[in-house]
Amino acid sequence: MSPLGAALRGALAAVAVLGACGASQGPAVSAPPPAVSAPAPAPAPTPTPEPVSTSVGGLQYRGKLTQGGWIRGVAPAGTRTVTLGGAALALAPDGAFFAAFDRDAPASLDLAVTAATGFSLSMPLAIAPRGWRIERINVAKRPGKLPDAEFKARRAAELARIGAARRLGSSAAGWRQGMIWPAAGRISGEFGAQRIYRGEPGAYHSGIDLAAPKGAEIRAPADGVVTLAASAAPFTLEGHLLILDHGMGLTSAFLHCSDLVVHEGDSVRQGDLIGHVGMTGRATGPHLHWALTWQGRRLDPRLFAAPER
Repeated sequence: MSPLGAALRGALAAVAVLGACGASQGPAVSAPPPAVSAPAPAPAPTPTPEPVSTSVGGLQYRGKLTQGGWIRGVAPAGTRTVTLGGAALALAPDGAFFAAFDRDAPASLDLAVTAATGFSLSMPLAIAPRGWRIERINVAKRPGKLPDAEFKARRAAELARIGAARRLGSSAAGWRQGMIWPAAGRISGEFGAQRIYRGEPGAYHSGIDLAAPKGAEIRAPADGVVTLAASAAPFTLEGHLLILDHGMGLTSAFLHCSDLVVHEGDSVRQGDLIGHVGMTGRATGPHLHWALTWQGRRLDPRLFAAPER
């Protein structure tokens, strides 16, 4: 076996151990960030340990192996490809990579590494499951003031813009950073919760809600490029919507803003002011809805942001 092959075998063995650690830990409830105005609702259990770092055989790896979680790593020199669940991961020039797990990710995903020589190893990562809350919301599932045909036409155009913004991509390096909270406020809506709109089931909650006063500052959780800024005309559901691309397919969306202070194409740094909290679109009160996605997968912001605000 080549030296790199031996290194890959040792590295992937280490990844398997990390995956086992993630699956074997008992449920742990993530504490809400401090500086809240009222007690936050109990979050969905997060059965995963704190991120673990390792460097074995040249592979550096860190992550939270749970639904809605993430991994970051650096592949050994001479690596041709890294795949997760059969999908190739983009590698930065230094071999760094990022991947994440959907809210409904399966219990196991294969992580595979292939060397330039063609030697390949594959090991399963155990993805810890979570429980999800049911929320009953006293609002209609869609705005009632618009005729069906008009709503469908507007919504189709909005969804097309959102999809294009998330696929656009950028060279931003925010995916390498530990994120900060974009706004201060009580967590009033949990990621992954199934919502019932006046008795009609809807899609699960794809982000978290931070209850904050209208006009409160929204700041970039990580470096990024603005790929969508609905400043002039608010979207039917999201209101004044902003999407930041953090690189490597990772994006943040900020919904219901009262106004935006950045424009499409702008580069922002972590902590920069990007807008203000509002209640535009479908909202029952002032709050910020923060959503994270990676290549179409919905992620839990609480697993990305530092405990401090």
